[in-house]
Amino acid sequence: MIEKIAAKLSTGKKIVLMHGNADPDALGSAYALSQCFPDTYIGAPGGMDRVAKAVANKLSIEVIENPDISEYDYAVIVDCSSRDQVSADLSEIECVAIDHHAVSGDWDECLSICNENRKSCAEVILDILKCTDFKIDEKTGMALAAGMITDSGHFKFADSMMMRSFADLLDEAGIEMKDVISTTDLKQDVSERVSQLKGMQNMKFERIGDYIAAVSQRSSHEGSVCKAIINAGADIAFVGSQRKDEFRISARAKQDLVQKGFHLGKILNDVTGETNGVGGGHAGAAGLTGKGDIEAHLNICMSRSLDFFRFITSEGENKCKR
Repeated sequence: MIEKIAAKLSTGKKIVLMHGNADPDALGSAYALSQCFPDTYIGAPGGMDRVAKAVANKLSIEVIENPDISEYDYAVIVDCSSRDQVSADLSEIECVAIDHHAVSGDWDECLSICNENRKSCAEVILDILKCTDFKIDEKTGMALAAGMITDSGHFKFADSMMMRSFADLLDEAGIEMKDVISTTDLKQDVSERVSQLKGMQNMKFERIGDYIAAVSQRSSHEGSVCKAIINAGADIAFVGSQRKDEFRISARAKQDLVQKGFHLGKILNDVTGETNGVGGGHAGAAGLTGKGDIEAHLNICMSRSLDFFRFITSEGENKCKR
């Protein structure tokens, strides 16, 4: 399948589309494809997050914010498990999908590859590049490395495959770790720090045994507030924002819970079945967007988390009884 996708990408005028609020992994994946394959452009119809914007600025990556999809022969969708995550109408255009999240079924009818064994989409892109004669230069290497390091939580969720791929990428592109870190690590501005403090102030939490799940609401910096709550002691954090009738939830979980089988991406994807939203992501970091009341959705997320806490707590008690 990788060879088929590489052959397809060598043809036609195409635009690589990223999910809404695109992160560095999506950006790095899109940029690498634009450098390897001719007549390839990058589109962010749903915008980019703060770190991705900084990476694009530092590396002078040109991104079309409101692309006219009709101008292209086909679209390449990167780092998206579903069509709804792309803030564009894909009904009238051929799609090629490249991803690493849990399969949703949205891309079954088109040429696609989804490697769930990869921790980042950038790694799947690297596999595709290996099918070509493309030599990864410093700028492309930096973009891909930025995606890998951020999507793995600065390697907290990395595996041996990612570490090997990352090391090989540094060598091939001639870049150093310190340069990648300086590209992705941004100083917190005062608004982000205030959001974290207010998020802590508004936080509600529940405890089952030794495990704590917390929820909060903020109008911005949801992901950053999640991290602050996790650092404060929660095992799982959900932070939501309400904008008129639309909501957005960011979620984070500690690695030890992930190792016990907890998967935020699958939980939020399941929640979408009840709410008609769009959710998914990784085991330790995920998101959910949709229409409705944010508090009700946070309550659902909390309930699912507590169910998991009860399961692993009772499982531990049963082992002790044996």
